[in-house]
Amino acid sequence: MSPLMKIATGSIVVGIVVLALKTLAWWMTGSIALLSDALESTVNVATAIAALIAIRLASRPADANHPYGHHKAELFSAILEGVMIIIAALLIMREAYHGFLAPRMLDAPLEGLLVNGLASVINAFWCWMLITQGRKRRSPALVADGRHLFTDVISSVGVTFGVLVAILSGWAMLDPLMALIVAINILWSGWRVMRESLSGLLDEAIPDVTLAQVRETISREAEGAVEAHDLRTRHAGQASFVEFHLIVPGEMTVNAAHDICDRIEAALKEILEGCVVTIHVEPERKAKHSGVVVL
Repeated sequence: MSPLMKIATGSIVVGIVVLALKTLAWWMTGSIALLSDALESTVNVATAIAALIAIRLASRPADANHPYGHHKAELFSAILEGVMIIIAALLIMREAYHGFLAPRMLDAPLEGLLVNGLASVINAFWCWMLITQGRKRRSPALVADGRHLFTDVISSVGVTFGVLVAILSGWAMLDPLMALIVAINILWSGWRVMRESLSGLLDEAIPDVTLAQVRETISREAEGAVEAHDLRTRHAGQASFVEFHLIVPGEMTVNAAHDICDRIEAALKEILEGCVVTIHVEPERKAKHSGVVVL
């Protein structure tokens, strides 16, 4: 099993444990705010399963029907996660509305808060793990899952504080109010996850900092060529694609031009692991005197 698959499987296990703890906390207290926390955890479990399936699909090699690979499967998973986050938020708003209509004081609140706090500690650790490993291994599905867990941790802290204040002040209305705040925070999180995933599906270019590295690498490694122009990049999940036109002197042999291309490709793969490089070699009369000028 690959490292990504192990992490994704771990997310399912952690999600189930956290869901059980938060459900127990809600059952002990009857708090709508803690119920909202538990509802969000059901999304965590569902999206962890979706991420596992997406990572498995994305790891498949290219085939006749998918010559560019299956990398975008992870982006679909992240969008699905965003949709489910928004659905969870709407369910929480519904519970908060009923709580405003019939507010009540909580049962066994301190014990319930301790159980919910334990779930939050587990979530915080796993959130850090997912974001760190997701960025390291360039997995949008894991990063999206980690960011969602981070909002879950923030929500849990806010819920704990709000319920504690409700206990001390006797203001029962604060419980559904905290649930509503959690729902708004979750809606914002769901929108961010969907927006970032859509950029990958729409073939957005690689980040500007990385693009500058790509241009500098081409210029440095293309000794013997005249220029490189029409540079285009895009990213899809863990994969990045770089393509450009390389202008070489008309008298240069095919072997010499091929050696330059190999050198550039190897250097680009050092800064963009696993990237796919496409270079279209053209004679000097095709020069545009723009783009990356090779000295």
